Amino acid sequence: MHDIRSIRDNPAAFDKGLRNRGMGPLSERLIALDDARKSAVSALQAATERRNALSKEIGQAKAKKDEARAQELMAEVGRIKESMPALEEAERMAEKALFEALAAIPNIPKDDVPVGDDEHGNVERHRFGTPPKTNGAKQHFEIGEALGLMDFETAARISGARFVVLKGQLARLERALGQFMIDLHVSEHGYTEVNPPLLVRDETMFGTAQLPKFEDDQFWAFPGSSLEQAVLAAFEGQPREAVQKMIRDARYGMIPTAEVTLTNLVREQILSEEELPLRFTALTPSFRAEAGSAGRDTRGMIRQHQFVKCELVSITTPDTSADEHERMLACAENVLKKLELPFRTMTLCTGDMGFSSTKTYDIEVWLPGQGAYREISSCSVCSDFQARRMNARYRPAGEKSPRFVHTLNGSGLAVGRTLVAVLENYQNPDGSVTVPAALRPYMGGLARIEARA
Repeated sequence: MHDIRSIRDNPAAFDKGLRNRGMGPLSERLIALDDARKSAVSALQAATERRNALSKEIGQAKAKKDEARAQELMAEVGRIKESMPALEEAERMAEKALFEALAAIPNIPKDDVPVGDDEHGNVERHRFGTPPKTNGAKQHFEIGEALGLMDFETAARISGARFVVLKGQLARLERALGQFMIDLHVSEHGYTEVNPPLLVRDETMFGTAQLPKFEDDQFWAFPGSSLEQAVLAAFEGQPREAVQKMIRDARYGMIPTAEVTLTNLVREQILSEEELPLRFTALTPSFRAEAGSAGRDTRGMIRQHQFVKCELVSITTPDTSADEHERMLACAENVLKKLELPFRTMTLCTGDMGFSSTKTYDIEVWLPGQGAYREISSCSVCSDFQARRMNARYRPAGEKSPRFVHTLNGSGLAVGRTLVAVLENYQNPDGSVTVPAALRPYMGGLARIEARA
């Protein structure tokens, strides 16, 4: 969420940031909306002050037994009271128009973010490891199906496309990866483990900017018959807006990432500076509708509706968020280093960044079966963009006025995609898969996964 006062103070810089994201200038329109809001507020305030002043004059007139003057004043008060609902509605609509306009605008990129239109404008930062030769390398779904431990057909019968059933040692390997990641982040990287809710309210989704722009990308849950009741109300002459509100009030959002719940742990709070930084991690299922991804990664586990992810979230002061971003990246990269998986790290350009991000690093792991690097983690710093939406603040030491915190989030890592990388990088010519040394304690000492008899 943007601060309209900051936009007023430097409209050229704001429009430049939007231009770098491939958008047109918006500062003039936003300032006009704010002017309209201020006018509506002033009109309501003036009417309220006039009504209060007249009320005092009425008392004075009655005290002087000047009934004619009192009646005249009372008539004016009556006219003002009649106008108040319209003035209050005008103020409400002006506030709403500005709020909705600001809520739909992405964060402004940092000055050091490369400018580009899409992923082709991303800049490589560094690499780790040497990709193995790809001649004859199989893709993960070929390996998993040959092992008899990865079943997409059964998953499709149960739930539809973009789901998978893992069995036996592959199911255990996925569990081992998740446990390895969260243990590493807690014991070595200093994150606090959290077991958060998987279902959240609309305002929580708004806080991390899944709403309103990305509503179609989410899955929604409706308890009991609440959706049915809302739909039935539509046939009883209820206004469309009222029915939509009933549905929104009745639903829960299924988290697309634990970033949503972990970041919102500080919503509507004022923290002390001594408490910061806060570092949270969680290993949770994640749910994504993958709207707009038709035809992309239709085979295998790269793009699923349901997957497990180890999430990292940091809450910091503004002057430490840049250093925290580098630290978070190193923590995520350390997972791949310990698994000895080749990867490269990219600085995303302005046209490929997420909505809330002001700067993002993507970690891309090497997949021999595809002969390509594929994203396995994004680490983003969001400045105070999410904090404003959540009203999350801190009070600097020795100061009275609170300030907005900075928020950061990253995958540490996506467990399903890490499983894909392990299968493809540790595959053997006989169809078996070597278990990485770092995971063997989590696999009961198992060193190799082989086809079931």
